[in-house]
Amino acid sequence: MGASAAAIVAGAATRSPKNDISRNLDIFTAVYKNLQTSYVDSIDADKSINTAIAAMLNEIDPYTEYIPESEQEEFMTISTGEYGGIGSYIGTRDGKTFVSEPREGSPAQRVGLIPGDVFITIDGDSVTSLSSDQISKKLRGQAGTKVNVTVKRPYGSAALSDTTLAFEITREKIDVDPVPYYGVVRGDIGYIQLTTFNEKSFQAVKDALTDLKKDPAVKSIVLDLRNNGGGLLESAVQIVGLFVPKGTEVVRTRGKGLVNEKIYKTTHKPVDTETPLAILVNGSSASAAEIVTGAIQDLDRGVIVGERSFGKGLVQSTRAIPYNGLMKVTIAKYYIPSGRLIQAIDYSHRNPDGSVARIPDSLTTVWHTRAGREVRDGGGITPDIKSEYPEGNRLVYNIVRDGWSFDFANRYAATHPEGVPAEEFEVTDTIFSEFKKFIDPDKFKYDRACELVIDQLEKSAKTEGYLNDSVQARIDALRSLLQHDLEHDLNLNREMIASYLGPEMVMRWHGTRGSIIQTLKTDQDVDSAANVLHDPARYNAILGKK
Repeated sequence: MGASAAAIVAGAATRSPKNDISRNLDIFTAVYKNLQTSYVDSIDADKSINTAIAAMLNEIDPYTEYIPESEQEEFMTISTGEYGGIGSYIGTRDGKTFVSEPREGSPAQRVGLIPGDVFITIDGDSVTSLSSDQISKKLRGQAGTKVNVTVKRPYGSAALSDTTLAFEITREKIDVDPVPYYGVVRGDIGYIQLTTFNEKSFQAVKDALTDLKKDPAVKSIVLDLRNNGGGLLESAVQIVGLFVPKGTEVVRTRGKGLVNEKIYKTTHKPVDTETPLAILVNGSSASAAEIVTGAIQDLDRGVIVGERSFGKGLVQSTRAIPYNGLMKVTIAKYYIPSGRLIQAIDYSHRNPDGSVARIPDSLTTVWHTRAGREVRDGGGITPDIKSEYPEGNRLVYNIVRDGWSFDFANRYAATHPEGVPAEEFEVTDTIFSEFKKFIDPDKFKYDRACELVIDQLEKSAKTEGYLNDSVQARIDALRSLLQHDLEHDLNLNREMIASYLGPEMVMRWHGTRGSIIQTLKTDQDVDSAANVLHDPARYNAILGKK
């Protein structure tokens, strides 16, 4: 063996993961120093390092991330459910940032900010060119401090023209309520909406459940976890504990090696282990929401209604790193009571181009609930009762996206300040006619599907040599028959439009709570849950009970 070959073999023999880390850190440091000292233009140190960190973590999974000190406020808000500020959701459209909804009882609501108010200045500085994130940071601050805000209010005068208003607002500690609404629906069902799993979620759900059980009319419970992206694992375990006996295993996490396995069991006395229960989920229900859903399903405690959940079975832990940074790192996978892992994407096995894909159903494994029902891993929680929703369309999408329903609600509330009770409001013929008149046909744009298809047909016929006079005449005739008419399209989609317009309008008088009440009146998932909860034989059959 030659000397050089021997050196290579000897070098390989001394390689170890620890040596590889040290070697690569030396390489990275050398590259970075050379850029800083030799590159022709100056380099932003923070930006270049943060870019490098983000690129490295992007190769791992979407949930492992570095959180610099400047971005920790939002992260802590999600975990603790509180922050210092004025208490208002904000939105952006056409380069303008505006109040989309002041929280109920917040400083923003008490001083009189309303949906649609466009931010002009904050503490005397113009903010018209700032992003919504920048404006949000200016509005937040230590509780007790003041902030002066100038807004332009559409429809703010008697003539429904723009009005400029100034407000001095004292910031407060804002609590993010994880249960924005609970109440009785469909006559005898106790409904609880849970939007996140933070430090306050367990007590909020417990209080709602306890209060609902005091109502003799309540015969069953619906826990709505739709669009709940998760949060604290411990909160999920506590909430499952409200419905199952103390000491029940809810989830176990497994990190590197068996020594890193941890089992989570319920530790509190339950509130109710018998009342029929339904959990609502959709494709945006993830993480802790899936722990609750999966545990309830695996333990045969309740039925699951809606769409297949997101499929996040990875557990993160937050670690402090130098210079006041935080790192959220995936440390384990979680397994629900049947033993299944519901992670939908295996980030450790990527395609040649670096992309990842969901685990196909054909490669999932069958597991069994406590009663012996078949359930599958790898891809979220599959509901016991799957919902079928009407197909959306571009007309309704653009009404919502482009703010037509939002702006109409603002205008209507300006002329009808007295409002209507949330339970009684409906989009009447008169209101819908006003809404149609409110839409300017010259400004309203949406994809006219039939016209697009005909245009493509005409283009293809020309390309392939079939577009003679006879074919052109037939295409023109078809185009005239399928010509879109905005009023016709609005009337055709009235029911779906009203399902968005109604809650938007009620929010102007009754806030989030009123908007939820209005939405629930026509909620198809709630109807599906009610159908099975009102049918004990069907409910028990789904859960494998005799």
